[in-house]
Amino acid sequence: MASVIPAPDENNAWRLETPGIEGWTRTARPDADDKYFMVSMDGHVQEPADLWATRMDAKYRDRLPGVSVTGDGKKYQKTEGFRPLRIRDIKFEGEDGLRNRSGTTPEERISDLTADGVDAEILFPNKGLTIWATPDAEFSQAMCRVWNDWAWEVFGEHNDRLSPMGCIAAADIPGAIAEVERLAELGFRGLSLPCKPVWGPGNHEHLNYNLPEFDPLWQTIEAADLPMTFHVSTGRDPRTSRGNGGAVINYAVHSLAPTMEPIANLCASGVMERFPGLKFGSVEAGIGWVPWAISALDEAYKKHHMFVRPKLEGLPSDFFRAAGFATFQEDKAGLDLARDHDLVDNFMWANDYPHHEGTWPHSAPAIERTMGQLTDAERAKVLGLNAARVFKFPIPDRYLAHADARAVAAG
Repeated sequence: MASVIPAPDENNAWRLETPGIEGWTRTARPDADDKYFMVSMDGHVQEPADLWATRMDAKYRDRLPGVSVTGDGKKYQKTEGFRPLRIRDIKFEGEDGLRNRSGTTPEERISDLTADGVDAEILFPNKGLTIWATPDAEFSQAMCRVWNDWAWEVFGEHNDRLSPMGCIAAADIPGAIAEVERLAELGFRGLSLPCKPVWGPGNHEHLNYNLPEFDPLWQTIEAADLPMTFHVSTGRDPRTSRGNGGAVINYAVHSLAPTMEPIANLCASGVMERFPGLKFGSVEAGIGWVPWAISALDEAYKKHHMFVRPKLEGLPSDFFRAAGFATFQEDKAGLDLARDHDLVDNFMWANDYPHHEGTWPHSAPAIERTMGQLTDAERAKVLGLNAARVFKFPIPDRYLAHADARAVAAG
């Protein structure tokens, strides 16, 4: 059964604003006869609170994320790699409360997504985004395996519509290789790797994705033909700022911005020349930064040519356009740049169900606010066809009246 959507309160009324769709050939409205095929490239599950506690090896259980209580009764979120986070009694009401409790079963997700116009969804952890929050890569890999097993048990039979990403602790290279091979055999559509393989702030001594030590892992992922995703708030603590404005600063600077790092590592280091079959992308970090970032990488490559190793056959931006992608919820600034920077094929939309950062349950107005400058064909790519091409989603027959959908479905 779909969630009952309350009338938007004053904090969410803006979500209904729309300039309309005059001149649009297709629409994102869920009840339209001629609707776009839509894939949300970022959704989050609601894992059981005791998932890791009941499935992890006993030797790890006292290290799992949890809640600690001080002598004066204050509660803190305890996670091995994060600074302690005070748990405050914030009351979520209306739509905000609905987001906090939605998406608990596959059936509920499918109903809610259908009502929002979404045909298929890529799934990431929710509580489980902390599975990379430790410098102990073997501990992280054990938490990843628990998520992978549970996610496939719950969503595997719905994989054409609800596709979980297989989580990998990349710094444990032998364990990561074994897990990629296992997930490929199960039928996962893609992988989720942390933005920085060794948890914590930047450190030149840490292994990172530009280094050849990762070549055996890239070889395995290329052979498995599984796209790699790098989700925000993985790889280092995103809760770096404290005090006034901290919630805004942490989201924009310490959560979103570090997602550029793995993209730069892959595009500038020669990895994509050695493994051209790899596909990779950032998730939930928006797209407005992409034109600037790949231009900056090209500028550095050309102007710092005397320092650059290795020399590449193409520019970093060439590798991104050929194999990279980036996802967003609402990013008109990035969409305004898509055509001029030849990035229409690299951008993918998401509603981030059921998170507050997302557009559910009012995705159509958000799409109308931000995509009016695109052509019909460009909107179709960004809303679903790019994701279907990269992640091999089947496209239902109802959409095959359009040549662009038929072309993607035919491979």
